[in-house]
Amino acid sequence: METLIKRKPHLIEHRMTAILSGQRRALDECFHVFKVIHQLVDSEEDILMVAKAVIQEFVADGVKYLEYIEIVLEAIRQCKREEVATCCFYGHLLYFLILAEDFLLSSDGIVVGIDLSGDPTVGHGKDLLSALEKAKNCGLKLALHLSEVRSELLLNLPPDRIGHGTFLHPEVGGSDSLVDKVCKQNIPIEMCLTSNVKGQTVPSYDKHHFQYWYKRGHPCVLCTDDKGVDLSQEYQLAASTFGLTQEAVWMLSQQAIGYTFAPEPIKQRLEKKWAEFKQQILQ
Repeated sequence: METLIKRKPHLIEHRMTAILSGQRRALDECFHVFKVIHQLVDSEEDILMVAKAVIQEFVADGVKYLEYIEIVLEAIRQCKREEVATCCFYGHLLYFLILAEDFLLSSDGIVVGIDLSGDPTVGHGKDLLSALEKAKNCGLKLALHLSEVRSELLLNLPPDRIGHGTFLHPEVGGSDSLVDKVCKQNIPIEMCLTSNVKGQTVPSYDKHHFQYWYKRGHPCVLCTDDKGVDLSQEYQLAASTFGLTQEAVWMLSQQAIGYTFAPEPIKQRLEKKWAEFKQQILQ
C-alpha cells in the first residue's frame, strides 16, 4: 500500500489505509478501509502490482498453496514463471459469476470457485441464493463469509467452506441448530484469529471460537483473512493460546490440504510435500 500511497498522495491519508500493529477497529470501520483501498487500486497496473505483491508476501512466509480472491490470471502466470508458490485463484463477488464460469473451463485449474465476502450488514443472503446455486451447479466451489454478524446465511446451499463463522454457536448468540447443521454437513471453517480480534468481532484470542470447534473435532483451517498477517504467526498464536502440541499444529496444517479447492493432482503434490516436511521437522 505504501507504493500506491506514494503514487496517489492526493487521494488518501496514510492513517486511513491500514490497521497498524496492535491497533483494532470495529467491523464497519474495517469495511470503510476497503473502500479507501478501492480508491487507490483503480487501474489494471495497480491490480497486477498488488496481486503479485500479495503472492510474494505469502511465499516469503513459507506458504505453499494460496487461494486469492481476485481474478488476476496474468499475475499468477508471472509468479509461476518466477517459481512463486502454487496458487489457485477464484472469482470474487457475484458480478464475476459469468467470468468465473468461463475461467473454470479455460484457466487450467487456476479458477476453481467463488468467494462471497464484504460488509455483512449490507443486503441479505436470500438475494444471492439463486446465483450461488447456479455457480455450485456449474462446478464452482463456494467459500462464503458467514456469521461475522449474528445472522443465519446461506447454510442450506451448502457452502464448501465457511469464512469466519464467528456467531454460529450458542455461547455467542448462535444456536444448537446452526451448529448441528454445520457439523452434519462437515463444512470446514476458516479461522482468522488476528483478523477477528482486530476487527473486534472477538474480544481476545483466548475467547476465539477456534477452541469451540476444534474441541468438537470439526474441520478448522487457520487463515490470515488478508495480506499483512503472517500465516506462521497464526499457527503460533493458536499453539500458545490453546496449548496445542507441535504434532497438533502439524495436523492442522496437513488437514487443511483436504479443504482446499485445488484439483486432486495438486492436492496429491501438496500431501507429498507435507510428508517430506514432516520428516524434517517432527523428528
